[in-house]
Parts: sequence; structure tokens; C-alpha cells
Amino acid sequence: MAVHAAQPDTTRVLVVGDDVGGAEARVRGLRRQGFQARSVDTGAAALSAHQQADLVLLDLDLPDIDGLEVCRSIREAGDKPIISVTARDTELDRVLALQAGADDCVVTSCGEREMLARIEAVLRRARPRSERSRPLSLGPLCIDSRTREVRLDGRPLNVTAKEFELLRTLAATPESVISRKELMARVWETTWADSSRTIDTHVRSLRAKLGAPSWIITVRGVGYRMGHG
Repeated sequence: MAVHAAQPDTTRVLVVGDDVGGAEARVRGLRRQGFQARSVDTGAAALSAHQQADLVLLDLDLPDIDGLEVCRSIREAGDKPIISVTARDTELDRVLALQAGADDCVVTSCGEREMLARIEAVLRRARPRSERSRPLSLGPLCIDSRTREVRLDGRPLNVTAKEFELLRTLAATPESVISRKELMARVWETTWADSSRTIDTHVRSLRAKLGAPSWIITVRGVGYRMGHG
């Protein structure tokens, strides 16, 4: 199951639901965390718009088309992650959603923190194994996920496990600005930790080891992106 990486910005989430107020609240929450997000309120609109999304939050209670049918259609069209949302929290509802192609199921009352954690978990699982293990090269910098080595001009750098994950995450989409919240979710697997101090400390350490602050660029008020040394 592959994620269709959004370029040059960040992950695009399509929120599908006929509760316009609830859907817009989801959209605002996602945008605060650095995602690109938009909403549609019908199954027909979802079938037209999902190709431009990297992940779909799909309310199964839609006014025009059965939500399970929409889920099946999106799954048949590709392998992007789908999280189903329903007011009916029964085992049967969850089983039907998973059988229709959903990667996860949540109830409508799911809070923002849990929803963000589930989105990040689904996105992590969706990254192809080959993509995660492929060496990344940016000029003289090489990041090898298989051996977990970082080399600069052929010289190995002594980085910690979290420094490696942080550097690899930034280097995987070098033109993208990644928010602190998203970095916390991807590297530390949490969204609501005190991210600023933790990330800034690791960035300072990486810059020192790389020998130049220009390898990691600060985008004020947003997050970080990879530079060119």
C-alpha cells in the first residue's frame, strides 16, 4: 500500500462527510498540524476529488451514495490510505468498513488528538518498504536506511537513532517544509509532545555534525526543510 507523496508541500487529506460543521472542524484541525486539507459533503464529490488526495477520511453516513460503496470504489481505484468514520461503533460496522477497503475505523466522536495519531499511524504503515530502505543522496550527503548510516563526502557521521530518523524524514522530501507537529508524529510517534524544544535540540546537534547550518533550513512559524549544505 503506497502513499502518493504530496509535492512540494505536505500530505493532502480529503475529509468526506455531510456534517459540514464537523467536516470543517476536522479540516481546520488538520491544517493547524501542517496538513493540506479540504472537505466535500457527498459521495459523488468524494469519487471526483479523491485522486487529488493522499489520504481520505470517509464518513460512511453520506446523503447520496452508501459510504461502503464509496470506500470500495476509492480502494479499487488505488492504494491510498482510507480511514472510515461512523457514528455506529459496532463490531459489524468496523468489519464491513475494513472489508470495503478501509485501513482504519474511528467513531464520529473521535477527538482531534486520536484522529491525528491514527492518521500518522496509517501513513507510516502505508510507506512502501522499498521506499523506506532506499538510500537517499543529496549531493555529498548519503543516508542509508538499510545500514542506518549517514555519510558526508564518504565520511561516516555519528548520529543518534532519533537524529537519523529526523534527517531521513527531511531528506525524503527535500523541497517540502515539514511542520514541527508532523515531525514529532513521524519521528517520535506522538503529536502532542512539547515539540519545539525537542526538535530544535536535535536540529542543532545535526547541524553541528553536518558542519553547516544550511543543511537544515528553519522556516519560521512552520517547521523545517532540507537544505544543500
